[in-house]
Amino acid sequence: MKIALIAHDRKKQDMIQLATAYQDILKKHELFATGTTGLKIMEATDLSIVRLQSGPLGGDQQIGALIAKNEIDLVIFLRDPLTAQPHEPDVSALIRLSDVYSIPLATNMGTAEILIRSLEEGAFEFRKLVHGRDQDA
Repeated sequence: MKIALIAHDRKKQDMIQLATAYQDILKKHELFATGTTGLKIMEATDLSIVRLQSGPLGGDQQIGALIAKNEIDLVIFLRDPLTAQPHEPDVSALIRLSDVYSIPLATNMGTAEILIRSLEEGAFEFRKLVHGRDQDA
């Protein structure tokens, strides 16, 4: 599976905790992240991550483009609902693309944990069938 990891500034520590706790599961998949989030996760774990631009500098749009090209299977986007984001239109577009292309999307820790645990149970095998590609990496 190809997994995108994104976290607003006030949620980056939560993302690091999530990645650390589920490192054994996440290391079996291909990970993508926006700039600072990816850097912080790599510093705290042994995970290999393809780092894109920071969210406000186009990283959210880059992940959206990967979704539109069927190159992302799952998105974990820990959003800060209490802080206005200067790139909110990009955030909204990313969420919309996840809906359009039926990409599972977690925007909080509770949902993120459920999705990650579901990876181990093979709950996303439908992505292979629907999109006809090998997504074990």
